[in-house]
Amino acid sequence: MSGLWKKLTSKLGRSNQAPHGPTVIPRDEHCVSRRLISDSALKVIHRLNQADHEAYLVGGGVRDLLLGGEPKDFDVATDATPEEVRALFRNSRIIGRRFRIVHVRFGREVIEVTTFRGNHDAPQTNSKAKAKHSARNESGMLLRDNVYGSMDEDALRRDLSINALYYSSRDFAVYDFVGGLDDLNNRLVRIIGDPETRYREDPVRMLRVVRFAAKLDFDIEANTEAPLSKLAPLLEDIAAARMFDEVLKLFMNGRALQTYALMQRYGLFAPLFPATQRLLDTQSPATTELIHQGLANTDARIQEGKPVTPAFLYAILLWPVVKQLHQELLDDGVPPIPALHQAAERCLHKQQQRVAIPKRFSLPMRDIWELQLRFEKQSGKRAAQLVENRYFRAGYDFLLLREQAGEVEGQLSQWWQAFYEAQPDTRQGMQQHAQDDSDRERRPRPRRRRRRPRKDT
Repeated sequence: MSGLWKKLTSKLGRSNQAPHGPTVIPRDEHCVSRRLISDSALKVIHRLNQADHEAYLVGGGVRDLLLGGEPKDFDVATDATPEEVRALFRNSRIIGRRFRIVHVRFGREVIEVTTFRGNHDAPQTNSKAKAKHSARNESGMLLRDNVYGSMDEDALRRDLSINALYYSSRDFAVYDFVGGLDDLNNRLVRIIGDPETRYREDPVRMLRVVRFAAKLDFDIEANTEAPLSKLAPLLEDIAAARMFDEVLKLFMNGRALQTYALMQRYGLFAPLFPATQRLLDTQSPATTELIHQGLANTDARIQEGKPVTPAFLYAILLWPVVKQLHQELLDDGVPPIPALHQAAERCLHKQQQRVAIPKRFSLPMRDIWELQLRFEKQSGKRAAQLVENRYFRAGYDFLLLREQAGEVEGQLSQWWQAFYEAQPDTRQGMQQHAQDDSDRERRPRPRRRRRRPRKDT
């Protein structure tokens, strides 16, 4: 960061409260430029301002611009209610019940608009009205979070200080209520407010702490870090459907391996994938290596701009469990392919209770697993049919991962790579050779005839 930036941020406090209002950073003292902001986000802010509403760019977009990055998403905070925002934009819809927000769509781009959140503990004249908008369970988790307030209240209601920075397109200034600029300068992830209270309100905030620490290569502030291991089991209370999206955010941001290491350090992986964690706890080298290799390869593909499907990611994280169940069924005499189907069904039935995996991903995941067994058969017409399978490439990549983890020998992938690239006549020869090898393995050895002793005449 520049000397001006360090000089500026060194003056900012680390307090999680803003008794004297925000620190305002004028245009000539920060690096956020309208040229770097999505036109769609600016349109949303402009229309809200025209309708006499306050509206600011907020969160990750401001944070990444201040760090010199290129944000992928731009969020807007406003004093307009979701219904008022919906009335201004025909291309919008209100989503969520626990936390109502508005999505304004411009083609494929979606601008997320949130209403300033207020203090849940503020006195309310109408207790019934308050109950409609605010509710907690016995552990303190927020079941409804639709209490609206002012901009400074909204800053205190956000999760991390580095995500509570606001940019105004009216005066081009950055507003900091909670010392977020100071934490950016010191490369710290800090929760706003009392960490234990905030984690109990929404346990997913623990995942956000480790995700941003890994993504930005920041340290976790001491008080923010302290309750993580103790409160990790609270993640078991989060709806399984919500956890699916959270897992994708954790492992598909290009820093999956670093994120996974932090999750293991604070016990945050076990509530999401309990069966996989039990295998890891048995000191299984193959399981550990497969997950490490899989996440490292996922990071490499994302950094190279290659596509990554959630089906492949979940196939990596759950394969050790499926493999163990498959072996147990084989030991009971179940044939290999039916045993794999049963193992996959049992694994997914349990996993869906923690992380709900939609069928559009769980079905391809099963195919990737089944291909691992079918790769072992190279003879006859099966090999040619397998190459035409729509998931052949994903299954082959998964086979390579298993080889890197030491689970299978390398000759298998080499054969399939050569077969995939071979001409039709060469393929026939490879299949015939594989058939001959298979026949020799199955052919029983001829018995030596025992010579009968001659009878005395």
